Amino acid sequence: MWCLFVSRFRSTLQKNKKTGLEMVETAKAKRKRSKTAVKEEETTNASSPSTYHTFHDTADVALLRSQLLSWYDKEQRELPWRTLAVTESDLNIRTYAVWVSEIMLQQTQVATVISYYNKWIKRWPTVQDLAAATLEEVNQMWAGLGYYSRGKRLHEGAQKVVSELNGQMPRTVDSLLKQLPGVGRYTAAAIGSIALGQVTGAVDGNLIRVLCRLRAIGADSTSPAVTEALWSLANILVDPERPGDFNQAMMELGARVCTPKAPLCSQCPVQSHCHSYRKVHVKQEKNSRKLLGKLDRKPLSLPDIEDCMNSGTCPLCPSEPWDDELGVQNFPRKPAKKPPRVERTLTCVVIRPGEEEEDEYLLTQRPNKGLLAGLWEFPSLLQEEKTSDVKQKQALCSEISRISGTRLTDSLLQYVGEVVHIFSHIHQTYVVHSVRLKDSDTQTQSENAQWLNRSALQEAAVSTGVKKIVKLCDSVVSQKQQTSKDAKRQKHVGTKTGKKPQSSKKPRLSAADSRQLSLSSFFKTVKQES
Repeated sequence: MWCLFVSRFRSTLQKNKKTGLEMVETAKAKRKRSKTAVKEEETTNASSPSTYHTFHDTADVALLRSQLLSWYDKEQRELPWRTLAVTESDLNIRTYAVWVSEIMLQQTQVATVISYYNKWIKRWPTVQDLAAATLEEVNQMWAGLGYYSRGKRLHEGAQKVVSELNGQMPRTVDSLLKQLPGVGRYTAAAIGSIALGQVTGAVDGNLIRVLCRLRAIGADSTSPAVTEALWSLANILVDPERPGDFNQAMMELGARVCTPKAPLCSQCPVQSHCHSYRKVHVKQEKNSRKLLGKLDRKPLSLPDIEDCMNSGTCPLCPSEPWDDELGVQNFPRKPAKKPPRVERTLTCVVIRPGEEEEDEYLLTQRPNKGLLAGLWEFPSLLQEEKTSDVKQKQALCSEISRISGTRLTDSLLQYVGEVVHIFSHIHQTYVVHSVRLKDSDTQTQSENAQWLNRSALQEAAVSTGVKKIVKLCDSVVSQKQQTSKDAKRQKHVGTKTGKKPQSSKKPRLSAADSRQLSLSSFFKTVKQES
């Protein structure tokens, strides 16, 4: 401290030519720093992450890379986007294909994505093909995959690449991040490393878990301190010769070995580098020896590991006490999820006679922004707590009347049942009704409405919730038909034997029962009101 003071003193004297007295007074003032300021500085230094949470030995990093990539070369799953990334020589097509896969894989399981990806690439193999498609076609292809704004962003991005970038996909992580809508930090890094060979780490949900366990990072994994620490770790570890393979190997490790629950630590190729694994087994051995009364008689078979020197103030250490039952699942700790918002939506399946005795169904299109943007659904109305059921049914009838140009009353709506559908943040219950119109010449009065026959409905860009509603109606049709058949059979038997037919319970049949009627046969015909 004194040397620093003297150095500053001389420097100030030379620059400002102050008097000696002034400098002495300045030095005294500096020495009178408040105790509060000193404590704040000490706290800041103590709260910075220690080397315990990172890799500081280059030999360890090289070994981890080698072990992980050797495991990946033997154990990796054959996935269509990985095959394309390796076999496609055209850089533009390769970048586009990896981009599509990364967007599809956001919040969606690999097994679900495979069929969607194959159909997508077959229909739109290049970015130019996708740009030429309509949003309706994209939504139709995306239907059932969830998080529908992703498909829209892909379409918008393709059109931007064609119209503004001369059809050339961005070539760097920064340009991917800046020029493609819906591409964030992880997605840009993944595309850059896998398709373009750029040396960059990529931190997704799997890597968060793997890295937190490797370096015993137990703080809230969504906090800024943990986020930046994990990206720093990823960039330290990524293999400069095989960045794309390394990032995919880390993802594969998190998906198949270092899983959220019941991780397969015994099969982990980088187990020797894992602070969490060693911490768990050291604690287990200590606890078992303590129970046997042999704590000080024999050295541990596993070498103990150092703990974070700043534990208690470190922004990466757990803020909650260690839980022996969790083991390595102590890392990472996630904040408690907010419960999903509960909503109830009144919806109505509206049917009219179509051509060649094939019934048609009224669908309306959702707004281009927000939940299920641009998809088609049955006429619906979000229920409000303070509004009575009667008034809300009347409001839905008014909406159907406006769209179809037909006047209806709520008494014509027949209750079908309820369908529950869970979004990531919404617990949605559809209260399903139905109505059948008599007039086949009913025309829609809105641009965002259309009549579709059953086959067209099945191919339309509709949500999983709409498909569940159709399945409910089919199930009710099936049960109604079986009940009718049973009643006729018992009546026939009773007529032959002279015995009174016995009532029977309604069997519960699946929607796929081969004997079910068409959906339209369930609905009772009602007269339109002029």
